[in-house]
Amino acid sequence: MSAIAERLAGVRRRIAEVCARVGRDPTQVALLAVSKTHPAAAVQEAVAAGQLEFGENRVQELAPKAAAFAGRGLRWHMIGSLQTNKVAALLDVPDLALVHSVDREKLVERLAELCAARGRTLDVLVQADATGEASKHGCPLAGLPALADAVVRSGVLRLRGTMAMGPLVGDPSPVFSSVAEAHTRLADRLGMPLPILSLGMSGDLEAAIGAGSTLVRVGSAIFGERG
Repeated sequence: MSAIAERLAGVRRRIAEVCARVGRDPTQVALLAVSKTHPAAAVQEAVAAGQLEFGENRVQELAPKAAAFAGRGLRWHMIGSLQTNKVAALLDVPDLALVHSVDREKLVERLAELCAARGRTLDVLVQADATGEASKHGCPLAGLPALADAVVRSGVLRLRGTMAMGPLVGDPSPVFSSVAEAHTRLADRLGMPLPILSLGMSGDLEAAIGAGSTLVRVGSAIFGERG
C-alpha cells in the first residue's frame, strides 16, 4: 500500500470514528481530497486507493490535472477564490462537479452569463466568512440570503449548499456551528434542499463533522505537506 493510500485510509477512519461519537452515518460525510500543489502522480495514487473526488484552489492547476484524468470517473471541485477573469477557463475544465467559492454577486453574474452562453448548468456553493480574518474570502453570514437569491435567480447556477473555513487559531466549533445554523436558515428560507455543508479540513474535520458537515476538504493529511 502506498503512503497516500495509507493516509487516505487513516482519514477515512477518523471520519468513521467521529461519526460514531456524534451519532452520524459516515456514508453521509463525503471526503474531498485536496490535491493542490501535488502532481498528477499523487492524484493517481489516491485514485488507485478508491478516491474519486478531488479539489483544487487555482484554475491554472485544476485544468491540466482534470484533463489528465478526463473520462475516468473523477469529479473535480473548485475550492479556492475565483476571479471573474478565470471563469471561462474554469468552465472548460472536464468533469467539473462543484464550485465551492461563490462569494459575491459579481461572480454569480459572470458564472451565469457564461453558463447561459454555453447552454449548461453548474452546481455551486455559497462561501461564507464566519471568522472575519483578513486572509479569508467569503460572504458575511448576514449577506448569504441575498447572495443565495442571486444564485437561484440566475436560472443556470444550481445552489447546492454552503462552504466555509474555520479560524486560523482557537476552537473552530463555534464558527462551524454558526455556519451550520446559517445554512439551515438558508434552506428554510428558500424552501429547497441544500444537501452540501462543506466544512472542515485536515486539522479540524472532527469539529466540522460534529457541527453537521457533509463534506470535508482534506489535503495534507492525505498527500503530505505541499509539493
